[in-house]
Amino acid sequence: MSEMSATAPADARPAAQAGIPVGANPFSRWAVLALVLIGSALFLSLLWMIGTGTGFGSTNDGQSHADGRGLNGYAAMARYIEKRGHPVVRARNVGALDKPGLLVLTPPAGADGEDIEKIVSKRRYIGPTLVILPKWMALQPGREQEKAKTGWVNLQGMRPLEWRGFLDDVTVVQGEVDANGAKARWHGFGLEGALPSRKALQSGKGDTLVPVVEEQDGRVLAAFIDDGGSYPALEDAALTGMSSDPEDEDLYPLVLVFEPDLVDNWGMADRRAAQLVDALVAASEVEPRGTVTFDLTMNGFGRAQNLLTLAFTPPFLAATLCLLLAALVLGWRAFLRFGPPLAGERAIAFGKRALVANSAGLVRRSHRLHLIGGPYADHARDRLIRALALPRTLPPEQADAAIDRALASRRADAEPFSAISARLRHARKSHDLVKAARDLHALERMLTR
Repeated sequence: MSEMSATAPADARPAAQAGIPVGANPFSRWAVLALVLIGSALFLSLLWMIGTGTGFGSTNDGQSHADGRGLNGYAAMARYIEKRGHPVVRARNVGALDKPGLLVLTPPAGADGEDIEKIVSKRRYIGPTLVILPKWMALQPGREQEKAKTGWVNLQGMRPLEWRGFLDDVTVVQGEVDANGAKARWHGFGLEGALPSRKALQSGKGDTLVPVVEEQDGRVLAAFIDDGGSYPALEDAALTGMSSDPEDEDLYPLVLVFEPDLVDNWGMADRRAAQLVDALVAASEVEPRGTVTFDLTMNGFGRAQNLLTLAFTPPFLAATLCLLLAALVLGWRAFLRFGPPLAGERAIAFGKRALVANSAGLVRRSHRLHLIGGPYADHARDRLIRALALPRTLPPEQADAAIDRALASRRADAEPFSAISARLRHARKSHDLVKAARDLHALERMLTR
């Protein structure tokens, strides 16, 4: 047992023997500050991700919307518009569809036409709307396509489209490009180009359509609705004039793109398609730096409002920032106070010194300093009577005289006790009181040595 104790490691000894102060904090202030800041940042990031839906699944699912990166998606169009200086919003909440600026709708083939009509109707006096119709039936790449990236698709022909309740007087026509297999040629807005597909072409028919982009044989590839509004930019680009005089100049234009290959990722490989996107955005009466919103709610990525979403959305964002600032101030105050807590002092401390200090403080606050001179002189007389072995029954006058004689025998030029005692009893100012008490204390020490 003695050998084992002698060979025990130093860290097995008690903390006091090992030189470690008892109660010392094992972490430095900066380490704790780093832990708190990193933890707070991660917690706020988690709340923001939950509120906005960011990071919970990819929206690049190979379908026709602004986050789709396959041939049939519109990620290139959204990115191009953003590069041209327009703020681009990918809306995942129905409330964001009522904002001013251009709204780009890319509903799937199975969408409800009445839902599309509700969205479009609410915006007619808010801002322009661009509806891009779907065309392709897209399938995920097979296992044999090892080099295929996420979001890539295989196009397997056109998908039938029928949106009952939305522009029922407009017909979507799906057919072949040309019998000889040549690419479809389009022209509009003073531009012209070729579609990427040599087989399938989608166009529209209707009495209310005013074409802005047509195929070389006259099929309408993009048009706006002649519904009584005044759209000067689109009128200049249209091949035919308005069917009637404007009835409501406050209406914003509604533009339909029947052939999505004009602006999808497949078509945007041609720079002339990019120029066509510029023309469509400009003709839709959007300001040079106006917001362009791409809808994702109809493509299955909508989400409902919740408290976290509102917390990071104006005007509630201001209250959230105020709460974060208050938390930062509290954290900084706690950081400045970091370390072992100090034991609080007692209201009434132990010991004679504390008792005297408390009594003196009470007398000082009551402004009765002049009342302590007489009792102090009486106690000094009693102590000197005991020290000089004088009879305790002596009257105060005789005791003072006896003390004066004892003082004169030791020091003839010293101020008598009776004089100092009288001066102390009649003192009214604190300065005079303290001086007389010091003189009396010095006299007492002289006689008791």
